[in-house]
Amino acid sequence: MTAPALSPEQEALFRLIEDTREHVFVTGRAGTGKSTLLQHLAWNTSKQIAVCAPTGVAALNVEGQTIHSLFRLPIGLIANGEIDQSDPTRRILNAIDTLVIDEISMVNADLMDAIDRALRQARGRKAEPFGGAQVVMFGDPYQLAPVPPRGDEAHYIRDHYRSFWFFDAKVWVGEAAGDGLIDVGSYGAELHIRELVDIHRQADPAFKAMLNAVRHGRVTADIAQIFNDTGSRTPPEPVDGESPLITLATRNDIVNSINRRHLDALAGRSQTAVAEITGDFGRGDAAYPADKELQLKVGAQVMFLRNDTGSFGEPPRWVNGTIGTVTRIAGGTVRVEVEGDEFDVEPTVWERFRYAYDAGSKSLTREIVAEFTQFPLRLAWAVTIHKSQGQTYDRAVIDLGSGAFAPGQTYVALSRLTSLDGLYLSRPLRPSDIRVDPDVQRFMASALRPSAS
Repeated sequence: MTAPALSPEQEALFRLIEDTREHVFVTGRAGTGKSTLLQHLAWNTSKQIAVCAPTGVAALNVEGQTIHSLFRLPIGLIANGEIDQSDPTRRILNAIDTLVIDEISMVNADLMDAIDRALRQARGRKAEPFGGAQVVMFGDPYQLAPVPPRGDEAHYIRDHYRSFWFFDAKVWVGEAAGDGLIDVGSYGAELHIRELVDIHRQADPAFKAMLNAVRHGRVTADIAQIFNDTGSRTPPEPVDGESPLITLATRNDIVNSINRRHLDALAGRSQTAVAEITGDFGRGDAAYPADKELQLKVGAQVMFLRNDTGSFGEPPRWVNGTIGTVTRIAGGTVRVEVEGDEFDVEPTVWERFRYAYDAGSKSLTREIVAEFTQFPLRLAWAVTIHKSQGQTYDRAVIDLGSGAFAPGQTYVALSRLTSLDGLYLSRPLRPSDIRVDPDVQRFMASALRPSAS
């Protein structure tokens, strides 16, 4: 599959990362191409690069390693505890020129400082932030938040940090910085914030402006009325040639109930594809990139979970997030109809990587430590808003149930759509659905002032 070309603003940002040692935070609204830039960086950099993410599934998506696995950090609050490092871990951390962290908004301040301390310790350069390594971070704090600390962990965070967000880590604000702004002091590192602004998912300027109002928590009564008037329609019955309708819901139990009800309503016998797992792929279903046991019937609405690798130079037949309908299950393949065309889909392999140091070449290598083989499909009459992250839909029903329970949740759901015409609401939006974390507002307002760019 041909990699997408970079836009001028993406290319300029790639050059900043590639040609300097600056620490960079790449942010931007949904659909601005953060993932495209990260992928281009990983494939085209001349530096020794290590890519990591806070969760197992996020690490799989960027073909990297989890932060805790790469740094061999304990789970939970790390605080000022000793960071044990083996010789192999020190060699790996010493070899890194550039550390890339995806979904940085899910990384809390304590973990951010642990990454800093681990690199200083391993590289023997304790006076330099990150031991002299360059750190490049991707994410949008308006969309995903860290898991809030509880109990003693919450007390510790309150006593030592302005907030639990990564941007309030001591490595950025400095020991003495109490105003929460980016400050280069005796300890703090300088962070260059760059926001991608060209949106590729939506074309209508009015819809873009409405989504931006949701993102920043500035939804007026007029904007809310447009959303509600447009979305109050009854969802249509499926029509051949049109993109299928998917429901984006806040909770797993709602999603599972919708998918089960639709699957049971189909005629015929359900067939189950059981994933083949080799190596240590993590514990529990949350660690898996697809269902361990995938139940399908002919007529099932499904969503692709991987881009089609296709033939070299040919456009992909489907991408991650494409929705289709199962038309046949036979011979170890599943035939799926997508917008009038049918494709035979075979199981695909997700590889879990681990970085290692090659003493001979004095370079980082990636080893495959586990594999998960399954059809790259998921039942898709409904999906959680969280799992819709990064996807694009022409049409969707947004079901906020009893209310959005996390900041950014409503923005993530609405911003999946390519146009306002594709919006269907299970109930009208309420003011309480538009939630923005005040710490994010404070940081982004200061970070993106002209003097900070």
